[in-house]
Amino acid sequence: MTHSMQANSVSSKSISRFFSASLCSVRGLAVATIALPALLATPAMSQTLGYAGVYQGSSQGTFWSDQRSLPSPDVTEDDSATVLPERLQRKIVSFESREAPGTIVIDTGNTTLYYVLGGGRAIRYGVGVGREGFTWSGVQTVSRKAAWPDWHPPAEMIARQPYLPRFVAGGPGNPLGAAAMYLGSSSYRIHGTNDPSTIGKFVSSGCIRLTNEDVQDLASRVTVGTKVIVLPKSSRLEAGVSKERVVPRAGAPKPLRVSDTAPHTSHNVKLSGLY
Repeated sequence: MTHSMQANSVSSKSISRFFSASLCSVRGLAVATIALPALLATPAMSQTLGYAGVYQGSSQGTFWSDQRSLPSPDVTEDDSATVLPERLQRKIVSFESREAPGTIVIDTGNTTLYYVLGGGRAIRYGVGVGREGFTWSGVQTVSRKAAWPDWHPPAEMIARQPYLPRFVAGGPGNPLGAAAMYLGSSSYRIHGTNDPSTIGKFVSSGCIRLTNEDVQDLASRVTVGTKVIVLPKSSRLEAGVSKERVVPRAGAPKPLRVSDTAPHTSHNVKLSGLY
């Protein structure tokens, strides 16, 4: 994919993975204390949701806030070459919660995101979250969505990292990846990445990142106004075992029934060796 660049911009390819460790500024977000006594996440014994249906069910114009087309599989080479650990792979899991279907719950401490399906189920995605000093907790709503968004590093990020470009056009080399969901009026986003090896790590300036294929799947389900709950890093959800689940795919005419009996254990990400 080729994009024209302005005079003070750089090619999206040129920033590659160097800048992906610090994408989002910390501003404009009211921090809230989350009370979720009924939240309990237990992974379904189900297979990973296949990537074959990732591009289904994504409408253009009415669905996205811009007019860029969704990517085709041949532009997500980094994703296809990266195999995430089992605990970070996209799956249906058991998820008992009082939150309404369609709510997003982010388990910062376990670097996982849950999209609530209802009926005691959710889709689990692996994510990268804020590095030390940049994690946050609170409640926001999705205010906008964009496919292949441009990146304009905010002033406070430029002040911390003056070597950053002032503008990067959307594309495979852009650190925001294939899609972004903007959270309220803050500078935080849920977005893709040009470096899928950072999934499961504490690396960003507060944004939540997914692989490009996972962010497309999530964005195809999310609507503007979706509630997003970000749990404190210290409030990890518990893991356990469940049985057969029905696994819907975005845009698929029929659900896919799968089962798996392998156990799942909690995984706590450590910050040693990271930024």
